[in-house]
Amino acid sequence: MATKIRLKRLGKKHYAFYRVVVMDSRKARNGKTIEEIGIYDPNKQPSLIQIKSDRAQYWLGVGAQPTEAVFKLLNITGDWQKFKGLPGAEGTLKVAEEGPDAEARVAAAADEAQKLKAAKSEAEAKAKAEAEAAAAAESEEAPAEEAAEEKAE
Repeated sequence: MATKIRLKRLGKKHYAFYRVVVMDSRKARNGKTIEEIGIYDPNKQPSLIQIKSDRAQYWLGVGAQPTEAVFKLLNITGDWQKFKGLPGAEGTLKVAEEGPDAEARVAAAADEAQKLKAAKSEAEAKAKAEAEAAAAAESEEAPAEEAAEEKAE
């Protein structure tokens, strides 16, 4: 039996995510699988890639062929390099940052917006005060110039 390691599509329209599965190459895309060895969610930032390395190594070892998309995923996780004995077996997988939950991020963004708003209003007030000072200085110079013109006549 010719086995393939390929993606099984799940999710809604315009919001697909995939399972990395081992199946007979003659079966339909979402047909009966032999084994599920991972997941791939391209909708997250960075994309979520979780592959069971030991199971991927086993299936590659017994002759299962990865599709192009799965081959790229295996390169990212480093499983292909490990299977072939190439350098770079640690992979280039980016992991999402561990951080505060959604409520804390929203609160932090609101605080930042409040600080920016306060700084903007402060800058506007300063610019207005400078403009008034410049206008006052010009009005003081205007009578002095008129007086100088009258003396010259």
